[in-house]
Parts: sequence; C-alpha cells; structure tokens
Amino acid sequence: MSELFVALTPSNLLACLAGTVLGTVVGVLPGLGPAGAMALVLPVIVTLGPTAGLIMLAGIYYGSMYGGSTTSILVNVPGEAASVVTTIDGYRLARRGRAGAALAVAALASFVAGTFSVVALQFAAPLVARTALAFGPAEYFAFALLGLVLLANLTGGSRPKSLAMVALGIMLSTVGMDPLGGTVRFTFGLAGSEAGLSFIAVTAGLFGVAEVLATMAAPAAVTPVAHVRFRELYPSREELRRAAPPMLRGTVLGFLVGLVPGPAATIASFVSYGVEKKVSRHREELGRGAIEGVAGPEAANNAAAGGGMIPLLSLGLPFTPATA
Repeated sequence: MSELFVALTPSNLLACLAGTVLGTVVGVLPGLGPAGAMALVLPVIVTLGPTAGLIMLAGIYYGSMYGGSTTSILVNVPGEAASVVTTIDGYRLARRGRAGAALAVAALASFVAGTFSVVALQFAAPLVARTALAFGPAEYFAFALLGLVLLANLTGGSRPKSLAMVALGIMLSTVGMDPLGGTVRFTFGLAGSEAGLSFIAVTAGLFGVAEVLATMAAPAAVTPVAHVRFRELYPSREELRRAAPPMLRGTVLGFLVGLVPGPAATIASFVSYGVEKKVSRHREELGRGAIEGVAGPEAANNAAAGGGMIPLLSLGLPFTPATA
C-alpha cells in the first residue's frame, strides 16, 4: 500500500497528467511516436527522479496509444502506427456522421484495456514473464507467419492482391541494415537509406497522401456533411452492445501479444482485427464502417502497451523501443 500512496502524491499525479496529455498530443501528430517523444523529454525526466520520471514516461506511452485513434477516425491519417487498422472502419463511420460514437468507443476501449493491463501487470508479472521468455526461434517464426496470414485476410477482397501487397511490404522492410548480421541490403549506395524505411512515415504517407490526392482529384465534388444532434455524438446502446465483445477479446489478445518482443501494439491491432473478421456476428460489415473495427484494435493496442511493461519491470528486458 505504501507504493500506492507514493504514486498518489501531488507531484507524481502531476507528472502522470503531463505525460498523458503530451502522449495524447504525440499520438495525434503523425510521424513522431512515443519513443521519439520520450527521447525529447529525457532531459526533463532526469530532473524529476526515478519515480516521477517513470510515471511520466508511462503516461506518454499510454497516451500516445490512445491519441493515434483521433486522426485515424476523423481524417483517415493514423497518428500512430498502432492506429493504422482503426482507419479502415473508423473513417467510414465518421463519413456517416458517427465520428463521435467512434471516438467515444475508442476512448472507452482504451480505458478498459489500459486498466485491465495495469491490474494484470500487478498480479501476473512473474508468471507471464517466464512464459514470454520461453519463446524461441520456432515460436517467433510461427508468430510471424500468423501475422502474414492475418494481413492477407484483412482486406476481404482479392486474395492474390492481398498476398502481393504482403510480399511488397516484406520487400520494403528488408531495405537498410540487417539488425542481426549488420549487412547493408538494397540501399543502392544511398547513405540515407541505410536506416531503412520508417513504418510510421510509410503508413502516414500511404493514408494521408492518398486522402489528399483523392480530394485533389475531385475538387468540384461536394461531400454532403451529415447533420447530427448532440445526443448522436455518443454511441447508442446497440453500438455499445456490439462493441463490448470485441473490446474484451482485443484486451486479452493485446495483453498476450504485448509479452512478445517486437512492435507489439501494431501487431496486436492487426491480430484483433483479423480475429473480428472471423468471429464477429457482423463480420460482413467490417471494412465498411463497423464499430467492432474500432473497439477491438483500439483495445488491443492499449492492452499491448501494458503487457509490454511486464518483462520490462519484472526482468528489466524492454521488448519495444518505447519501453527501452
């Protein structure tokens, strides 16, 4: 209990508030990311001490996981890599006048998943950390293969086209220095390409630039603005009922994926969306503006952020750049 009272002191609560506000802003801004924001505030963190500094860094991490959903839903530009999947259904909901409902469900899913992951962190850290360390080369390969299979099934359209895009993504990811062997690959002598292609920059460009070009291609087209009442800014009972199961599934999936080294939040959101396309009662609406496509991935990426704290705090092993 003494640790709880230490965390609830005014100075630590203020550090938590500052971190979450900054993290939310970072999540809204495409391209920066939580790791970059943490690096920028490190000089300030050092002066705060270990307790307040850790609280503020955690606030930035959790806040950025939630903040990325705002631009994903409103303008079809993912503010954070983990919010890429949210653009699929979130932006279509916004075009139908349900942006308020989508944002509310995203906030609710983030709160539920974040709270669950923090509570689970307190009770299950030692046990789950040992399970995470049991992953070997075979398990990593199977996990990577599962991710590729899920990616190929996300679009719901042509399977050959989906597989071709997965193959193209793998090819682009090999540009730069091999993280294991240190070999420089496919840089064609360009010094700037040795660092590889930033996933955040690629996704922001694909979604953001595509939206700008689509708007420029039809400058005379006037999109009718949906007129909504104040009550319609909140999710209806039916939307909340439909959002609850994927929210819970995404929470559990995201927490488990967060225990695996790698971009856990991004992987968790893709896995959650793939699961919803298989088990949801309204799977035929996914991709056309379903509330399940917002609730599941948003819960998953926030739960993954909490899950990633378990190996960090229990074993001192950071599995993501942000936790490092």
